[in-house]
Amino acid sequence: MNLYLGIDFGTSGARGVVIDEETHCIQADVRYPFQDSSAAVTPKIWQQTLFVLVEQIPEELRRKIRAIAINGTSSTVLLVDATGNPVDAPLLYNDARGSLLIEHLRSIAPPNHTVLSATSSLAKLLWMRQSTSFSEARYFLHQADWLGFLIHGQLGISDYHNALKLGYDVEELKYPEWLEKLQIPIQLPKVLTPGTPIAELRPEIADKFGLRRDCLVCAGTTDSIAAFLASGAKLPGEAVTSLGSTLVLKLLSRTRVEDARYGIYSHRLGDLWLTGGASNTGGAVLKQFFTKAELESLSSEIDASIASELDYYPLLKVGDRFPINDPNLAPRLEPRPNNPVEFLHGLLESIARIEAQGYELLQQMGVDKLSRVYTAGGGAANNTWTAIRARYLQVTVVASVYTEAAYGTALLAMEGVTKVIV
Repeated sequence: MNLYLGIDFGTSGARGVVIDEETHCIQADVRYPFQDSSAAVTPKIWQQTLFVLVEQIPEELRRKIRAIAINGTSSTVLLVDATGNPVDAPLLYNDARGSLLIEHLRSIAPPNHTVLSATSSLAKLLWMRQSTSFSEARYFLHQADWLGFLIHGQLGISDYHNALKLGYDVEELKYPEWLEKLQIPIQLPKVLTPGTPIAELRPEIADKFGLRRDCLVCAGTTDSIAAFLASGAKLPGEAVTSLGSTLVLKLLSRTRVEDARYGIYSHRLGDLWLTGGASNTGGAVLKQFFTKAELESLSSEIDASIASELDYYPLLKVGDRFPINDPNLAPRLEPRPNNPVEFLHGLLESIARIEAQGYELLQQMGVDKLSRVYTAGGGAANNTWTAIRARYLQVTVVASVYTEAAYGTALLAMEGVTKVIV
């Protein structure tokens, strides 16, 4: 029986899920948390994490893995040399130093384009172009691209989910003329449909980990799209909220919407569009104030039917991307009550309010009417938060069929290979 491995790289660690071809059930579930947040920006740790995850999968299952796909955090990017070695530290998804080059980008890119964001991949690339290490670089890659390279050995390959914020035209399936006019002197990735088989595993990787020599590595995706694929959402109007370190909204629509003024962008998903945005609010803010045990115990004391009077905009640092796209937006976490239950209630309520504002904005922009919200990520397990969110959203809010992005990435690998075989 063929098995498929999906690997999810997030901000707090990585996870691997193995599924079977017949029932799509999980056969193995492995994880490796980063010891501290600084690990998230270290390619050496990424590589170590990738290999540790594979080693954790039982040997008898490894021999049956037919294909592997990897997702990474959107717009986490790095420069590498001709042999694939990083020439400098990567820039993470929320790194906004590219804001210094937005005016330059405005003179080149179409109005309100997805790249016109301080955290877009293209803004980061233009910032990197000014660094002294740029002369050593030969390829610009996303996190998922580089991790895939480590096991298949083909440099410079991406997917159109990761490449969207680089400026890749996902309707025409090519880099647009305005982007080519930038004359960037390094190789931009060759862009494939997510799930497309790229190559078999490097023989030394297959042999080292007891994997099949004919195991295929497929083009990956981003973590939030992988979470959507895992959710079970399939119809226009259905959406997925990922409540991880950040808050990510994805709504399936027949209409494509792009507007950088509000941090809104659309990913291609077959014949439909996955429209949404990502806010810097979310679970990382909660973890700043509460342990996991405290979140569970305090949440149980909150009456979710009663609105909190506290009005926060919970951020760890200045700046947000959606529904307010403002790199200078200040966190709002005052006043802070002495009662921790009240404080948590205010935080959960405020994040729910931002989520509702996001979906309302998407509908104002012309996407399909919201009909149901699936929830992925760690926040999906918080029943109190779910009840608060349902009060704001006024639609059914349910947990995703599978809540882990790694499961969606495993599905992507399976569908990419089985379609090719058929």
